[in-house]
Amino acid sequence: MATTGADTLPMHVQSTMNKLPLVRRLEAVGFRAWPASSVQYDGSWQVRLTAGHPSKRLNCVVPLDPSDHRDLEIRLTKAQRKFEAYGRPMVVRETPLASPMLINLLKGQGWTRFDENIVMTADLIDLELPDALDHLPSHDVGRYVDASLLVDGADPILKPALAEVVSGIKPPSGLFVIENDEAGPVATTLCVQDNDLAGIMSVSVAAEHRRKGLAIEILTSALRWARMRSARTAWLQVGVSNEPALALYARFGFREAYRYCYWRSPGEA
Repeated sequence: MATTGADTLPMHVQSTMNKLPLVRRLEAVGFRAWPASSVQYDGSWQVRLTAGHPSKRLNCVVPLDPSDHRDLEIRLTKAQRKFEAYGRPMVVRETPLASPMLINLLKGQGWTRFDENIVMTADLIDLELPDALDHLPSHDVGRYVDASLLVDGADPILKPALAEVVSGIKPPSGLFVIENDEAGPVATTLCVQDNDLAGIMSVSVAAEHRRKGLAIEILTSALRWARMRSARTAWLQVGVSNEPALALYARFGFREAYRYCYWRSPGEA
């Protein structure tokens, strides 16, 4: 029996190739769910920059084609100038879509790999959601941003930039906030529904109110809302070392789809 070229590849290479369509789709919906203020392309590289917010997802170079490895050093230098103009440290986001030749070049130049994350997906169709108190989403961006900054303990100076990002989300989004009569906002979640995909962009619970079931409660509300709007698959991103979050998401049926990390230059490291 004749074999195709793909059949003769090592199993780990075949596995990576098989997941590329899913990676491309989830990366694309991720860009729409967390929009940068400036997006430029250099070949298949997406250069994302946002002057007002330091989020790495909003300020990074994202290679989107494993076969795109032309003029790597020249393109890295050009991208570096763009980041300098924005006053941002340059970082490169490595997903299975990044060229191995680019990653080898970064290693050779002394770049540092950091902040590994897992992209997870869950089937919403047959998912049995916990019997938790339901919360309806708000459409008040200002209220959500204030609550999010407070729950995360983030610098209030980020409010205008975060409000701009949330307001810039084009697909339908649900802004979920749980408030306590005495403490005010205690948990927040942002869910973005992009056709049949629902992205959980954050699940935050105030430090002093954790281990009370609030994360289960607010995540259940977001997933129920997304499923009622005909979403079939939920996705999210979580740090590899965030064991409490990984345990929570596993309880909801989330499983690993792929991983990504970032690289920073020697000067930034």
